[in-house]
Amino acid sequence: MMVQDASTQLLCLTASSGVPLFTRGAQRQLPFSVIGSLNGVHMFGGGQGVVLSCCTTEGGGKVVWRVFQESIMLIAVAGCGRGSSKEQEMRLHRLLENIWNCMVLVLGQDELTNVRNVERLKKDLRCCFGLIDQLLEEGQEGILGNLTHCADLVLHPNLALLQEAVVGFAQSLDSEFSCLAFHGRIAAATEKWWRLAPQEVVLLSALMRSLAASGSASCDYPVFLPQGSPTVAHRLLRFQLLPGADVCVLCGPTPSLYRAESVVIRYWTPLLETLRNCLAVGEHCLPGSVSLRPDVLGLLLINRESRKSVSCVQTKYLGSDPALPSRARCWELLKLFYIFSVTRYFTREEAASSSPEGGSQEGHSEDFALRFSHQPLQCYLVTEECKCYGLQTPQHQLFLLLPLSVPTFALRTVASQTLSKIVTITGF
Repeated sequence: MMVQDASTQLLCLTASSGVPLFTRGAQRQLPFSVIGSLNGVHMFGGGQGVVLSCCTTEGGGKVVWRVFQESIMLIAVAGCGRGSSKEQEMRLHRLLENIWNCMVLVLGQDELTNVRNVERLKKDLRCCFGLIDQLLEEGQEGILGNLTHCADLVLHPNLALLQEAVVGFAQSLDSEFSCLAFHGRIAAATEKWWRLAPQEVVLLSALMRSLAASGSASCDYPVFLPQGSPTVAHRLLRFQLLPGADVCVLCGPTPSLYRAESVVIRYWTPLLETLRNCLAVGEHCLPGSVSLRPDVLGLLLINRESRKSVSCVQTKYLGSDPALPSRARCWELLKLFYIFSVTRYFTREEAASSSPEGGSQEGHSEDFALRFSHQPLQCYLVTEECKCYGLQTPQHQLFLLLPLSVPTFALRTVASQTLSKIVTITGF
C-alpha cells in the first residue's frame, strides 16, 4: 500500500471522433497506435452499452477513462505495481476531474463542449499546460488540496489582522472575493471567497501558484468558475507582495490592473513588516502556540464542514534518526494513508458534491466498507517505515504519521490529544 505512485501520462481526445488534442506527463509518450487502441476499446464498449471506466494491465498498470460533457475524453495511464487497484483508481479519477475543471477554469465550458475547429482548440489548450503539469507532478510539498478537494490553509498567529486586511483590500477594489496566500497556502480570505465551491478554491490556489512560478509581479488573468460560472469569465488579479506572499482578487471589468496596482502599493506597504513576520514562520501550517508531540512526524487535519485543511511535517525531528522517513517521503506517506483511509473506512463528502459533468465514476468506491454494519471512526496501519492513525469525528478527519517506536495501543491517545489541542487553540 505505502508505495510511491509511478509517473502518470495524460491523454486528451475529442469524445466523438477520437482526435488527439494533447498528451502530458511521462517523458516517453505512448505511440499513436496505442492511443488509438485506448480510444477504440472505449468506443467499442459504448457501442455495446457498456461504460468502460478503468482497467488493469497484465503488468499491474492502471488505465482510467472519463468523458466530460460528451465532448472531451481524458485518459490517465499509470505505471505498474504502485499501490492497490482501488487506491490508484481513486487517485486517477480525482486527477482527471481536476484536469477537466482546470480546462474549464482557463478556457470556459463553451470552448470545450462546442468544438468547431479542432486545430484551434489544440492551440488554445496550450495555455492550460502549466496548470495541468502542476496537477500531474504534485511536486509541491504540503499542498494536498488536489487530492482532498479541501483548501490548504496556514494558520498564523496574526490571523485576525490578516483577515481584516484582506477584507479591506477587497472593498477598496469593489470586490467581495479576495484571498492572501503564503507559500501557496491560504492565510486569509473574504467570506464570499469561501462560498465558492471547494474545487474552485483549490484550483484558484493552484493557478495562483502557477502564476507565481512564472515570476510575474502582477497579472490580470481571465478565469471561468467550473461550477459557479463555467460560461462567463471573471478577472483574477494577482499580486506578489513579497516572495512567497501573494494576494488575489476576483472581479469584473473594473478596476483596471493599473488602478489595482496603485491600491496594492498604498494598502499593503504599511503591512510589509507583518507579512515578513508571517513568512518567517515558514511553511509550518500551525501557529507557535500549538506545540505538537515530538513523536508526531506529520499530520493532515481536515475540517469536514468548511472543507479546509492544514498539514505539516515536523522536519526538526526527522534528522535525529536515520531510520525515520525523509521529509519528502512523509508527505508522500500522508497522501497514501489518506487514500487508504477514504477508500476503505472514512467518508468522502466531496464525492456527493462532485460536479455533474464529471459524472459519478469515482463513486465506484471500495466495497470493503460494506462489510461493516457501522461507519468506522478510527483506523490504523503499521508499515515498515512508520505507524499511521486516522480519526474521524462529525467535524474533522485527522491523519497522523508516527515512528515505529510508539506503542500501537498509544496511537488513539496521541491522535485524540493532538486533535483536541489544535482545535482548542486555533478554533479550526
